[in-house]
Amino acid sequence: MGKKQGHNHCSFCGRSDSEVRLLISGIDGFICDDCARQANNIVQEALETNGEAKAAVDGKSNGKFGRLDWKTLPKPADIKAYLDQYVIGQDDAKRYLSVAVYNHYKRLCQEKTEDGVEIEKSNVIMVGPTGTGKTLMARTIAHLLKVPFTIVDATVFTEAGYVGEDVESILSRLLQVADFDLEATQHGIVFIDEIDKIARKSDNPSITRDVSGEGVQQGLLKLLEGSVVNVPPKGGRKHPDQDYVHVDTRNILFICGGAFDGIERKIAQRLNTHVVGYNSVQNVARIDRNDLMKYIVPQDLKSFGLIPEIIGRLPVLTYLNQLDRQALRAILTEPKNSLIRQQQKLFAMDGIELTFAEDALEYMVDKAVEYKLGARGLRSIVEAIMITPQFELPSQKEKKFEVTLDYARHHLEKSNLAIAESGV
Repeated sequence: MGKKQGHNHCSFCGRSDSEVRLLISGIDGFICDDCARQANNIVQEALETNGEAKAAVDGKSNGKFGRLDWKTLPKPADIKAYLDQYVIGQDDAKRYLSVAVYNHYKRLCQEKTEDGVEIEKSNVIMVGPTGTGKTLMARTIAHLLKVPFTIVDATVFTEAGYVGEDVESILSRLLQVADFDLEATQHGIVFIDEIDKIARKSDNPSITRDVSGEGVQQGLLKLLEGSVVNVPPKGGRKHPDQDYVHVDTRNILFICGGAFDGIERKIAQRLNTHVVGYNSVQNVARIDRNDLMKYIVPQDLKSFGLIPEIIGRLPVLTYLNQLDRQALRAILTEPKNSLIRQQQKLFAMDGIELTFAEDALEYMVDKAVEYKLGARGLRSIVEAIMITPQFELPSQKEKKFEVTLDYARHHLEKSNLAIAESGV
């Protein structure tokens, strides 16, 4: 209540009501309009310097991450075009992932209606060999949408009460990445890698518990489907006397990835079981035996060891092809963050112009194909070749350096990588 007459004084600056424009009364004192504005500025500065604590208390946004709406949400074709700048090949996987992400965030942007139609969340599972771009695609989409993103390894999880991590630690990491912005956390993306490593070991009962297999799959169910989970803000095990952050996972997009080594045998067995009659033999003849992964269905995941409940909560299933020589060659130079461009930028920071001979690039690709490690193997080869110039050139006065075929071959052959691969 404002006071305009009498002999009241501001409890902060001491001025009377006749000396200020407005005097606001409280229970035991008064504050003038100037002091109120000054107090507001002090509060805002304090909150800005301690944004994490404020966000952890009330769950409000600290402004680091964007808020998607219908007008700014990129269309599936735009998402795929963005992925094309960073990920080589894998067009089918990009299409599936772009549509899944678009539908997920379109679902979050929808206005509540009375038609009774509620769009459910569609989590994604990507199957493909190591080094084919599963993690890179998920990270790139999160960067495009400006939402919190974290990568977790499923192999570290165990059932509650056993040595290892609880599945709730997934949300602890996402909360930390989001700077304890609860609203942003609940619209983030989680990539669960090595999902195939928690497959059920066998269908036969055992006297020992499978604490890192089927038990972990059961623990993941509530996270994938959507529920309010009590999350320790600093991670670790739960304790009765600690404070929890209540995270709603209904709007968190989970993308799972795994190599599923050996699942091609499951696919081949399933395809061969349907050979009945002349037409079926013709259909089998049309099957691409060199790329069985394209025929993967949820039934194959069940045969591999994932329980039906978790497969049902990962309705979008896509696959990634093994990178061929052409794709590995493109990975070297074409993406915005290609391996060669990264090396050139590192040397440019020291004022050195780095170039690569064409035959040297071809040699690196040949070795990557030989090692069969995908894009990760290609990066290891580049790093092994470049370790010597990275060590020597910053201390020298040279301003140009070219990696030739002889130089690349010499330094790779004497590296530990080549020795390990040759078995010497």
